[in-house]
Amino acid sequence: MTLKKTFLLTAVSLVASTASAQWNTDSTEYDSFKHYRIGGYGEMLANFKDYGINRFNGTSEGNSKVRRNTISIPRMVLAGDVKFNERFWLGMEVEFEYGGSGQVYELENTENGEYEVEMEKGGEVAVEQFHLTYHLNNHFNIQAGHMVVPVGLTNSHHEPINFFGTVRPEGETTMLPSTWHETGLQVFGQFGRRWASFRYQAMVITGLNANGFNRNNWAGKANQGMFEGDNFTCPAYATRLEYTGIPGLRLGASLYYCDDVAANSDKPNTYNFEAPVTIWNVDLKYRNKWIETRANILQGNLGNSDLLSSKNVMLSNKSPYSRTAPIASKAVDYGVEFGFRMKPLFKNNRNLDFTPFVRYEYYNTQKEVKNAVADDRLETSMWTVGLNYKPLPYLVVKADYTSRKIGDGKYNDENEFAISIAFVNWFSKK
Repeated sequence: MTLKKTFLLTAVSLVASTASAQWNTDSTEYDSFKHYRIGGYGEMLANFKDYGINRFNGTSEGNSKVRRNTISIPRMVLAGDVKFNERFWLGMEVEFEYGGSGQVYELENTENGEYEVEMEKGGEVAVEQFHLTYHLNNHFNIQAGHMVVPVGLTNSHHEPINFFGTVRPEGETTMLPSTWHETGLQVFGQFGRRWASFRYQAMVITGLNANGFNRNNWAGKANQGMFEGDNFTCPAYATRLEYTGIPGLRLGASLYYCDDVAANSDKPNTYNFEAPVTIWNVDLKYRNKWIETRANILQGNLGNSDLLSSKNVMLSNKSPYSRTAPIASKAVDYGVEFGFRMKPLFKNNRNLDFTPFVRYEYYNTQKEVKNAVADDRLETSMWTVGLNYKPLPYLVVKADYTSRKIGDGKYNDENEFAISIAFVNWFSKK
């Protein structure tokens, strides 16, 4: 048995997760305030890399070996909840990615004083959540609006205190939109008690857009929101179930199905075939006094992927889509991380909250292709080792080193060191 498989099985056997994220749909979490609350989360990141910007345009050995560094603000999210009364609640989140976006007028004196409009920021501002909830009881609630799709461990628990790395797990955020949010209707709640306690979500939402599927990211760029109105011709169905009956442990499973993502494309009348999509994942988290570990297995399947590949490569050059092919009929990701909590060692100074960790991840957005040859450069296995320090429960400083092996070692490794600062907190509530 290989080292990576041994590590994965060992960590999975240790199990995984306690507390629900502050922003999830657990109805009991709303008991922490009476009228409103305002908060947010954010991340600042610096990367120091030894590889180029595109492994496909590098050399025959893979990515070029160059030194380059980046610094960014991946996201800053403002969140709020309002209770109109004991039954009706309003929730919202606005996300600013990479500093937001904006434009400015400039007077070009070197061009006869012409006015020009230039983009000043390359980020994005998005309404990540905006929904109205009818609270019946802790067992059954109805929510309508724009919501996070709870498929995958990262989407379900995406705040920066819910993963060790300086960035979100790479495989999930490559294969799936992150944070993935769509518009629709859901029911959620909890049932059982003590050792048989569960939380559930079930939703009907806008489905993925076939135009967004591509070779490198599979469905990572296929979520809707590109235009003023989203296609709801073929809705998707998503559900998640979490077991929370054992203290410190959370076991989760998610399922997503859309009968035909081609029907949600920009010009669905030009598609003479259907493209069904199924995505599933199983995940766990476990935390006790000394350890914290998480694991996730994710798989996606796309029907008629060869026909969709032929269609997408013919999209207009002016379209916002990647247009790279072939698109996989099957994409996979699995990963596990393990952290040793050192806080109990510092009994005289509770502010010394350090957690060294190690993470292994494998993902391949072309695990299986139909009527085509898969590109080995899309197969990535990676190890990350690092350290988390929490000076406050809602503030974390992270540092880690990542080494990626591409195509089972056929191509140049990609290595980097990163540092980040992140927070998650409610600033005010009443």
